[in-house]
Amino acid sequence: MEDDAPVIYGLEFQARALTPQTAETDAIRFLVGTQSLKYDNQIHIIDFDDENNIINKNVLLHQVGEIWHISASPADKGVLATCYNKRMDLNTHVVGEKSETGSVPFHGGWEQASDSKVLTCAAVWRMPKEVEPGSHESPDDASSTAHTLELLCHLDNTAHGSMACVVWEPTGDGKKVISLADNHILLWDLQESSSQAVLASSASLEGKGQLKFTSGRWSPHHNCTQVATANDTAVRGWDTRSMSQIYCIENAHGQLVRDLDFNPNKQYYLASCGDDCKVKFWDTRNVTEPVKTLEEHSHWVWNVRYNHSHDQLVLTGSSDSRVILSNMVSISSEPFGHLVDDDDLSDQEERRPEDKSQEPPQDSVIATYEEHEDSVYAVDWSSADPWLFASLSYDGRLVINRVPRALKYHILL
Repeated sequence: MEDDAPVIYGLEFQARALTPQTAETDAIRFLVGTQSLKYDNQIHIIDFDDENNIINKNVLLHQVGEIWHISASPADKGVLATCYNKRMDLNTHVVGEKSETGSVPFHGGWEQASDSKVLTCAAVWRMPKEVEPGSHESPDDASSTAHTLELLCHLDNTAHGSMACVVWEPTGDGKKVISLADNHILLWDLQESSSQAVLASSASLEGKGQLKFTSGRWSPHHNCTQVATANDTAVRGWDTRSMSQIYCIENAHGQLVRDLDFNPNKQYYLASCGDDCKVKFWDTRNVTEPVKTLEEHSHWVWNVRYNHSHDQLVLTGSSDSRVILSNMVSISSEPFGHLVDDDDLSDQEERRPEDKSQEPPQDSVIATYEEHEDSVYAVDWSSADPWLFASLSYDGRLVINRVPRALKYHILL
């Protein structure tokens, strides 16, 4: 098998939730959450053996409902959070004003059923010790055994509405998470071995209509005091110390904004994507215009992810069933093939004369991946291997790909 050939795994369930293992580990691991109304929902733990090009899996039962979002603790490799659908019996339980309304945003939320409605809830879980990285069973044993998750705590949202996502503070002890529930941004402190969640502070979107968050991302910069959120066509920045808004891009996209990601190496740079088929890159110090715009997809763009080590590499996944790997070198931390700070070069005229004969690398699409036959709802990089990434389509197909070897060596050398 060629080094750059994809590895494909079928879950046999519909799925749209994907996250890499983020706590320090050498294992190439992804967690995938399923969506099924007929069977118990599951979290598939996918361990990729890079040397032998094979996948090992473990299955965790997630019996509380369909999984719409999944995120792994950056500090504890055994802890994760899920957002999931929970059916509420109208005869016995009414939650706030939303019980009178119609149906829902893409991430779940309220849906009309015959005698019930659906609330998207969130919880923090611990996986069994035997499936933590470095201690998983053999593939044969794992395929026949489903393990049970241990519930650590609920992120109680009965007063706030449906959860869109849960995002962990990127550094620290894994005790702080942000959840987005309808028009509320909620900051939680996880206490007592994450067995209790205390609401530390919150803020709300103000405005006309039923404003709802669709996604959020916690910045790894500024001592982890900033979070970006998306609602409708807007992108907003928040200071977690005061829970106040610090910037707003009112019409970041022409249609709904689906996802956000911060450049890990340039503190003011943020990527967004949405239903206008575009991916945009912003400098949050001046949000009047995007720094760059990509228009390579032909349908809604659901996901955008910067590479953690080489920020010129950007992944996107779309309802056009394609995954695109782009080389955004001009707005990366290495725009001239070497590391520079934001303030080092205000324009190209400041480059040394001997450098001028060599033009800087150009932004380009590196590769378009077409192994999926359905909408690609999630893409993400491995935390353990910067050259490897996974993509997930709604039909439950997980594809693991590598950055083309020629580009890898070009970046390294």
